[in-house]
Amino acid sequence: SNDYLGLANDPHLRDAATAAISEFGVGAGASRLVSGTLSPHVRLEAALAKWKGTQAALAFSSGYAAAVGTLQAIASKNDVVLLDKLSHASLIDGAKLSGATIRVFPHNHLGKLESHLEWAQRERPDARVVIVTEAVFSMDGDRAPLRQLVGLKKRFGAMLLLDEAHSIGVIGPNGRGLSAAEGLTRHVDIQMGTLSKALGVSGGYICASRSVIEWLINRARSFIFTTAPPPAMAAAATAAVEFLGSHAGEECRLLLWARIAALRSGLEGGVLGETEAMHSGSAIYPMIVGDEREAVELSRALYAEGLLVPAIRYPTVARGAARLRVTVTAAHSEQQITQLAQVLNRLRPEAIPAA
Repeated sequence: SNDYLGLANDPHLRDAATAAISEFGVGAGASRLVSGTLSPHVRLEAALAKWKGTQAALAFSSGYAAAVGTLQAIASKNDVVLLDKLSHASLIDGAKLSGATIRVFPHNHLGKLESHLEWAQRERPDARVVIVTEAVFSMDGDRAPLRQLVGLKKRFGAMLLLDEAHSIGVIGPNGRGLSAAEGLTRHVDIQMGTLSKALGVSGGYICASRSVIEWLINRARSFIFTTAPPPAMAAAATAAVEFLGSHAGEECRLLLWARIAALRSGLEGGVLGETEAMHSGSAIYPMIVGDEREAVELSRALYAEGLLVPAIRYPTVARGAARLRVTVTAAHSEQQITQLAQVLNRLRPEAIPAA
């Protein structure tokens, strides 16, 4: 589960959703630009902007819609999008729909990214260049080298879109993500995220300058041509954002990190391989297996022990890189973490190092 803080069934979020249903009903009834913008949407966007430290925010019906709509809106056939190879499918699809020239750089490979930026500067001097990456990569659990990426984007005059889907709620003060943890919020042009993981609800968002948000309101097709998110979802998401900004929210986040540390210390050397996640820190632990059939068999063996650890296969990951994706949440008990470590140590004493 991506419910990193265990908020999906939190009573405060349920109460917020119930109250919104009582006042506004179960649906928004129209798109945001017609009559679908209700006070819960306005409050959510204000809360997101304040929490993320940006001028404005825009809520979408899903994280996928946020990615596709934003890239389609900010880039066109005359522009260049530079994508990390392991970027989420929504970012890839958005780049394709934009019609821009797409160049992919190997995962977290700053040298190749720099060469792409040099090419764009030389061959496409009038193009808008957008660097696209994830803060925490969903299948490997490692982090983007954000400080170096910011340096490159400044040097070449590019824009930077950072997908914080798996870092918000987990990393940084009050769970504000990798950009806040690195003190680089004002240097990231577009912060994208989801309301459906650590925040426990559903939907996506963009946090950026007021001018970027105004542009998206008028150009992002996945925002314009769809019914607004249910007001109950917006109200529950606002409650989640407010929780993260509270002392109780920070305690919950620290509890998550205690569980992450417990799993790390409980695993014997080599079980998960030498992945960046083991060193840089996230709630995602990829157990690289390689063979798809073996990954499924291991997943079933864990399920027989009362542990739900899904097997991830092609096309989600590359062929030959099948894995078990272990995710830790604050809702896991110490006993569950201990059990998981013991079973993994027994079933998989050695793992293939992640590429």
